[in-house]
Amino acid sequence: MALLRNGTRGLWSSFHRFASSGCTIYSLSSGNVKCGVSVIRVSGPQTKKALRAIVGNKEYEPKARQAYLKSFFHPASKEMIDRGLLLWFPGPASFTGEDSCEFQVHGSLAVIAAMLDALGKVDGLRPAEPGEFTKRAFFGGKLDLTEVEGLADLIHAETEAQRKQALLQSTGALGRLYDNWRRRLIRCAAHLEAYIDFAEEEQIEGGVILQLTKELNSVKREIKEHLSDQRQGELLRDGVRTVIIGAPNVGKSSLLNLLCQRSVAIVTDQAGTTRDIIETMHNFGGYPVVFSDTAGLRKNTTDSIEQEGMQRAKDCLAQSDMILLMADAKTIREIDHEDSVSQFVDSYLQELDIPVDLCNGKRLQLVANKTDTLSPTEIQQLEKLSNVLAISCHQPDKISGFLGHLEKHLQELCGEPRAESPRITNTRYRQQLERCIGHIDVFLRDYRPDRYPDMAIAAAKLRNSVRCIERITGHVSCEDILDVVFKDFCIGK
Repeated sequence: MALLRNGTRGLWSSFHRFASSGCTIYSLSSGNVKCGVSVIRVSGPQTKKALRAIVGNKEYEPKARQAYLKSFFHPASKEMIDRGLLLWFPGPASFTGEDSCEFQVHGSLAVIAAMLDALGKVDGLRPAEPGEFTKRAFFGGKLDLTEVEGLADLIHAETEAQRKQALLQSTGALGRLYDNWRRRLIRCAAHLEAYIDFAEEEQIEGGVILQLTKELNSVKREIKEHLSDQRQGELLRDGVRTVIIGAPNVGKSSLLNLLCQRSVAIVTDQAGTTRDIIETMHNFGGYPVVFSDTAGLRKNTTDSIEQEGMQRAKDCLAQSDMILLMADAKTIREIDHEDSVSQFVDSYLQELDIPVDLCNGKRLQLVANKTDTLSPTEIQQLEKLSNVLAISCHQPDKISGFLGHLEKHLQELCGEPRAESPRITNTRYRQQLERCIGHIDVFLRDYRPDRYPDMAIAAAKLRNSVRCIERITGHVSCEDILDVVFKDFCIGK
């Protein structure tokens, strides 16, 4: 069959080479700081040997997945290191798929150093490289690449929403969705290969082509829906890049300090204090936000340093996801209806010398600062406008409404992680899915027996769509297609 010629299973050949190296690895799995309990993990074929050496009993046989309170000894000096918990996980029912164990000891740096030194004295053991336990779990078929990356995101999660999304991905929600598409595309490829190679011999009907075309259109539609997510997963993973822009001395730095609840930027009465970009990550209502304070923007300045600061502000604006456009409340107090807000924004952006296309596709919120300089009547007039958030950075106890609106913007931008509809969290996934759709489109457009009499070229285009999904999950396959051919068509029975 054309699809299977010269095929290899790179994933499994790599795993066999990986496993056959005979290396058993060990490392501290918990944080390398003083703490109550530290966990040291061992994985590989010599794990039981290491376990017996540390407990000082060459015949010791622990039961799987049970905790034992044991004394731990140095195999060279025979001195007792500590007393703690021992857990034994025989493969393949372990995180890595190999024999594994954990030593839970007191978290002093001296105990950790002694335990690592003791394990290093056992023949066949070596320190683990960064990420090697997870790498072994991947090669052992315990995790696909989406789960590996989800686990990394979970470790680095700083907000509640990030934790939820990373947990869903690390437990396979995204991987199951992609694997479903992969299996369906494999089935389509297998049916086409069977039609190419065995149609006449096995009396396979041509209707199979019509059926696989319908299935390809269905997969394509589902992938397109998955891609039309406004990058919510990526925003939640990387943080919503929120830039604060406006004319000099409108309170941009004061707002940044207020949002972060600490003195991040220098604030003075002198205009133009901020010359460079000041960035800070902040957990805002459970959502990660990268706030950027920028230099004040204006036309007709001859100061070269100020010009450079304004150019950097515009570059930052181009990379942002949300814009907080700040203005002095006095300049917009005459606005009395919603249409006037749009007109003011357009005029203000022009005054700041900001090209309109820099703001296209971004969420923009007009913020009127220094309301403490307005009369109560003027403040009420501003607060009636839904497109304007009126605040005073000198009155932080009165900005709850502003904070609520900002959190609502973040909720709409990032969405809520859900297991039934996992989202794209990585640009790599998006690129491969777009390529997958491209290959399906080429096949659907070009597939005609009169164009490709042997249909081998059309089949190659369909195989490319499978490979795009496999590059996301880390699968490398061709035998899977052979399995489907035999199961569905009973070739050679």
